[in-house]
Amino acid sequence: MQNELSDLFAGAIAMASFVIALFFLRFWRSSRDRFFLYFALSFGIEGVHRIVSALTFDDNEDSPLHYLVRLLAYGLILWAILEKNLPARRAQGADDR
Repeated sequence: MQNELSDLFAGAIAMASFVIALFFLRFWRSSRDRFFLYFALSFGIEGVHRIVSALTFDDNEDSPLHYLVRLLAYGLILWAILEKNLPARRAQGADDR
């Protein structure tokens, strides 16, 4: 019973991740801002990770592979935030001169 509930929640999280990824893809198509593309990739990776984890019947999430996938997904979010903010500082600093 617990394993079935775990799979149900993994499916719900995967679906939510894919929906969020599609929203960010739509924003990227309209603005062509890479910030939204990185977020879409991050949520897409998280959704695929949840599906693969549920289908492999591996209840042990202590393996390093799970953490590496999450590190990649969250690293993309951090990179998007950094990339969005760092060039703005340079342009602002150039305007102050």
